[in-house]
Amino acid sequence: MIDPEMIGYAAGALTTISFIPQAWLSWKTRHTAGLSLGMVATFALGVAMWLGYGLMIGAWPVIVSNSITLGLTLFILGLRLRRARRTRPGA
Repeated sequence: MIDPEMIGYAAGALTTISFIPQAWLSWKTRHTAGLSLGMVATFALGVAMWLGYGLMIGAWPVIVSNSITLGLTLFILGLRLRRARRTRPGA
């Protein structure tokens, strides 16, 4: 029998791990021009809401994976916002 919680942890691990290459590349190159600011901000809000949902229902796979994903997403968002400020006319 497959344990549903293990499926949750596996799914969370895969989706969280998928952000590591983008975070690493963004940090290493400081290049985020190809990332839509609106998409990253909306994604961060969605992940924060998933985290809140996980906390409300006590679902540890949801809590753990979304906590890490939110951290990575906020890191990428911070780099993207910093770049947007530098490239704004008159800034």
